[in-house]
Amino acid sequence: MSDRLWDRTRRRVQEEVVDAALALFLEHGFEETTVDQVVAAAGISRRSFFRYFGTKEDIVFGDLAEQGPAILEALRERPDDEPIWEALGHAFGVLTTRMSPERGAMIGRLVTTSPALRAAHLEKHLRWQEVLAPEVERRVGTGGAPAGLVGEAIVATVLACLDAASAAWVRQGADGGLDELRRLTYAALTAVRSG
Repeated sequence: MSDRLWDRTRRRVQEEVVDAALALFLEHGFEETTVDQVVAAAGISRRSFFRYFGTKEDIVFGDLAEQGPAILEALRERPDDEPIWEALGHAFGVLTTRMSPERGAMIGRLVTTSPALRAAHLEKHLRWQEVLAPEVERRVGTGGAPAGLVGEAIVATVLACLDAASAAWVRQGADGGLDELRRLTYAALTAVRSG
């Protein structure tokens, strides 16, 4: 089997497992659903499951936790003189191109109802913060603060805006564009900051 065919087959199986698992998680709850239930619904073995996913949380977040480098690359492509809030807003936009709105809404609902997923979500944010903070500080400086402080604070603020926009989007039934809500949170932040 060629590498391309193997990759396509692997992605297709992963998608089928994710679809089956998300349906179970939404129906029964994330913590209440076992890996055995997921593999039965997806029609694969436990061994196959663990070839595709390291943990149950990986089903929900997939490679999102590892998207820090993609966000960083998108940030580096922005003009250096662009306001940092705008540059980061555009950079985080790469996430919306990697997931369907339907899947995003499912994940949003699950994260709000599961302590384990909220913890994994926070861990993902911390990884992104670590990856992005140096580039943010290269752009804005540190203002005499210890290295990392300014960059991490700015990235954490943008992530809080993204979370607020995502929560509002899920509450609205995932109607409309998440990007528009995200822009509104950034606009509110900059208005408060300059006001």
